Order: sequence, then C-alpha cells, then structure tokens
Amino acid sequence: MADGSQEGQGAGLPRLIREFRGFPQGWPGPGGRGTVGAMRNVWHELSGLLLPMTCAGCGRPRTELCAVCGAALLGGPARRVRPSPGPPGLPAVYAAAPYENAVRAVLLAHKERGALGLAGVLGRALAGCVRAGTGQLGGAATPSGAGPLRADAPLLLVPVPSARSATAARGHDPVRRIAVTAARELRRAGRPAHVFPVLRQRRAVADQSGLDARQRRANLAGALELTAAGERFFRRGLVRHDRVILVDDLLTTGSTLAEAARAVGEGRGTDREPSVRGGCRAAVVAASPSAFEINRN
Repeated sequence: MADGSQEGQGAGLPRLIREFRGFPQGWPGPGGRGTVGAMRNVWHELSGLLLPMTCAGCGRPRTELCAVCGAALLGGPARRVRPSPGPPGLPAVYAAAPYENAVRAVLLAHKERGALGLAGVLGRALAGCVRAGTGQLGGAATPSGAGPLRADAPLLLVPVPSARSATAARGHDPVRRIAVTAARELRRAGRPAHVFPVLRQRRAVADQSGLDARQRRANLAGALELTAAGERFFRRGLVRHDRVILVDDLLTTGSTLAEAARAVGEGRGTDREPSVRGGCRAAVVAASPSAFEINRN
C-alpha cells in the first residue's frame, strides 16, 4: 500500500474523519437511533441519581469507582501481553491490568450492567495502552519491531465490533464507547486520535464462553471484514498502516484480535506489502493474568 505524502494525508483526513464520525444506524449513542437502547441509557442515568451508588469494583458505598479499584486499573504502566499459545497473526498487544478481581468487576459492570459512567476511567486506561503500543513512553521502539511514531502522527482506533444482537441486548456498544473516550483522552494530551469503526461481522459466531483457544480460532476464522467505507479508506493509502490501532476491552486467547488484524490487513493489501502486518498494533483494557507472563522473560 502506498503511504502517500504527509501533505496528502493531512488533506484527506478531515473529510474521512467526518465520514466515520457518525454512529451507525441503531447504535444508541450520539447520532444513533436505537430507541430502546437510548431509553435504557436514560433510565440508567436517572437511577444513578435516585438509587444508592456503590463502587463497581468492590461495592464500597457512595462512589461509582473507589480510589483502590481505580488504582487497579490506572496504578501501573501498560504492559505488553501475549497469550500462550498465541494465535498466528496476533499483533503486539498492550494491556493496562490483569483481568481479575476489581478490574473484572468494573469491565463487567460497564459491559453488561450499563454502568456507562465507567467509560471515562476505562478509556483513560486504554489510552495509556495506546501510548505504550505506539512507543511514546520513553520514545523507544515498540517490541513489535515497528519504531515509535512521531508525536503528531494521527492515530486511528479501530474497535473490534460486537454482534448486533449483543449491542441491542446491552443497549450500547461497550468497546466503541471506551474507544471514544480513549481517543478524547489522547487528543486532550496533544495526540491526534480518532475512532474509525471500519470492521463488521461477516457472519454469526458461536458464544465464545467455554471454548478453548483452538475452538475460538476456528469459530472466528473469517468472521470479520471491512465495511465498504473502510475498504475505500484503506485502499486510498491516506494513512500509514502503523497508525492503525486495534482496540478491545479484553484479551484472552487473542483469537479476536488476530482475526481483526487479518481483516484489516486484507483490506490494506497485506499480500502486496508484507511489512503491513508487522506494523499492526493493538491495545486492550485488560488481559488474562497468564498473558502478562511474557514480561518475565
């Protein structure tokens, strides 16, 4: 894929940002029209005013997230993670914290129980992982082999899509919501970043719970694809491939991110440019504790 000149990239990005900024039809967020989900979100906000609030991580009263549980998410640097065995095609992934105890409870509260106020702290955690993955901490090259990006290089956060049925049942898209707050946090710190929802499910997949790593890879193989707009965007070569950051809330076996990387790489013409896959990066809020073992080697 041709990277194009910096001037050409700058000229094309504003229009592309406008093109992808809108929320898809039926998504119950800004610009969306999901009436049922939107009403559920309104009810959640009202209930937060009327009912006693407790910490999503430990149940401590009168706070949505206490300092101790917040520190479990934000108290340490983002670290490189990799499941064992790692699936083929998995990019370098950074996570904020192990998926256990308070961190697990906070992610589930946001994802399954509609605790939308937690998107802020989860987005900050994800933003820290994006910074680490792009080599901004200390300016060193990332372990993926792709060097650190310039501080002014615009980043495109590509959220892993949820199934439409799951989004409808929850009343919101948790990964996309976290990605939006992460991009806002990055921009606030002076790093251009935008959310580009250019992936979608090509086919239905089985429930992943209870499946081992091999079964998950088989379940997800070929399940994701670029949207038509995403195809046009990547084929134009307006942004360098290593500015694309795949984002998700959780890494367990790595099968989902590997499939997302395949779909994006396919759209970018990976076969014609072998270096594309090597430059792909990913960030998640949390990962299974065993995935952090890579840091001991």
